[in-house]
Amino acid sequence: MSITAERKNELIKEYATKANDTGSPEVQVAILSERIANLTEHFKDHAKDNHSRRGLLKLVSTRRRLLDYVKKVDESRYKTLIEKLGLRR
Repeated sequence: MSITAERKNELIKEYATKANDTGSPEVQVAILSERIANLTEHFKDHAKDNHSRRGLLKLVSTRRRLLDYVKKVDESRYKTLIEKLGLRR
């Protein structure tokens, strides 16, 4: 259900705003989106896994807060981020 270290490093390289950038909102949202996608696939086989469902809801709300922050700070960054990730909003 979690992402591998290699995949996480790929996401960091792709969404980093500068060198050695692991904490920018763009990187965090990309990693959260990957984890959300993995959990969504997990629920196709395990529909009654309510403990993981709670974790999924926490991830979604965290991603939502980060996206709201990016939108408040710089709307152009927000628009490019949701287009790159394929998120709807």
